[in-house]
Amino acid sequence: MNVRPLKHSKSSWVDEIGQVITIYPINRTFIQYILSRRTSGCNVEKSIAHRGEYRTELLTGNVERCTFARKGPHMGKVIVFGSLNMDISIEADKMPQQGETIGGKNLVTSPGGKGANQAVAAARMGADVHMIGAVGADSFGQDLKQSLIGYGVNAEQVDELSGVSTGVAVIVRVGGDNRIILDHGANHARTTDDVKAVLDRIAKPGDVFLTQFECELSTTFELIRYAHELGLYTMVNPSPSATMSTGLLASVDVLCLNEIEFADLFGEGKISPLADPEAAVQKVLASGVATAVLTLGSKGSIAADVHGVYQQKCYRVDTVDTTCAGDTFMGTLAAFQASGQLEGHDIKQALDVAAKAAALATTKVGAQQSIPTYQQVVEFLG
Repeated sequence: MNVRPLKHSKSSWVDEIGQVITIYPINRTFIQYILSRRTSGCNVEKSIAHRGEYRTELLTGNVERCTFARKGPHMGKVIVFGSLNMDISIEADKMPQQGETIGGKNLVTSPGGKGANQAVAAARMGADVHMIGAVGADSFGQDLKQSLIGYGVNAEQVDELSGVSTGVAVIVRVGGDNRIILDHGANHARTTDDVKAVLDRIAKPGDVFLTQFECELSTTFELIRYAHELGLYTMVNPSPSATMSTGLLASVDVLCLNEIEFADLFGEGKISPLADPEAAVQKVLASGVATAVLTLGSKGSIAADVHGVYQQKCYRVDTVDTTCAGDTFMGTLAAFQASGQLEGHDIKQALDVAAKAAALATTKVGAQQSIPTYQQVVEFLG
């Protein structure tokens, strides 16, 4: 049986008689796929791809599962430079006023930090993820590294530093919403030259460089430029928001931000992302980034690139905690790009999967523990 990819699709194939075969990613090392139907008594070619190199094997006999590599130009890593925090979260019936003490419930201590969360989300979607960051030489730091490793993230480049504490986020949850206070701790300890040396050692052109703004800003900005110069695909989540120069924006391949961050970075004038999302996303695109993505809460999301504008609905679920929704969305997009599926037509599928993953992440309390697997996303809503 010979197979060929359908035009404009990375998830469907057809055999020699024109029958469509649906395939799903099952392996984070080679981004392999399985046939969704049984193939019995026929010859099957198995293609394996790693870093753009292909080989085929002939399988004969009764085949219950056949694996096929995605036939793309590059099977890249996701390299995350970002924060690792221990999240201490408590639920309350209302936000306390100044000087007010109120009762709380359902205290949760869980591994978090925007960088680590996005790294876990990308790994849960099947990407090969490497985390660059720092924690203190304390129990929180040890727990955070072990959590990353447990989710399949390579944490060899997460330094344990003495003389500084691990980052901590204190979260108050009220009615499915949240307020967060950060102590950056070790997250501001990594230097530009230090991380550049790591990128020189582990990164290859076409890999994804994913970052946020919870680490030292000057270091983060310089690393975005450096990653772009190295030929990495730069994905930036400007949270917490900070002013970005025109030159810096030109080094960004994907800028993904919410309506609050849009107001902070592009708020001059009267464009409201909720009232006129297309005008808002076009304004972000005009800043010089290659692809702009706006997340709009219950209104879904919208993206724009040179090929057009793409709108995505929000999936309705019973929300209990929104802490990790945005990070899950961003990490999912990064996983798609690492497998070569965040370009042109494919961005529609990426936005849909990211929206489903983000929705599922709001159905559980906590950060990394709330992030779904790819299989759970596939099963969501059928």
